[in-house]
Amino acid sequence: VQLVESGGGLVQTGGSLRLSCLMSGGAFSRYDMAWFRQGPGKDREFVGGILNDRIGPATTYQDSVQGRFTISRDNAKNTMYLQMNNLKPEDTAVYYCNAVIIVGSSYSYWGQGTQVTVSS
Repeated sequence: VQLVESGGGLVQTGGSLRLSCLMSGGAFSRYDMAWFRQGPGKDREFVGGILNDRIGPATTYQDSVQGRFTISRDNAKNTMYLQMNNLKPEDTAVYYCNAVIIVGSSYSYWGQGTQVTVSS
């Protein structure tokens, strides 16, 4: 399974970006998907997630992004999205895509990350 993020960049405070995470080599609809981020000098943290298609595309978010960020998935395109609105300088981080599937054991995969920089 490979995950490739795209869509990062430099944006001003209050701006928007949409990140994408494309999966190859796996049955995308069966995976629970999530976005994490790691800011400068900080630990990697959970941003939000979306459950697999069998359970239903329920989403959950970290409190600091609730109402500003929206996660969605397009199973036909093997892609998860992160729509980020009203961006703040504290959202500056490398954003990572994560995929998890439980088949007997739990298997977790990560993308390489995409940089998001929000200027004040």
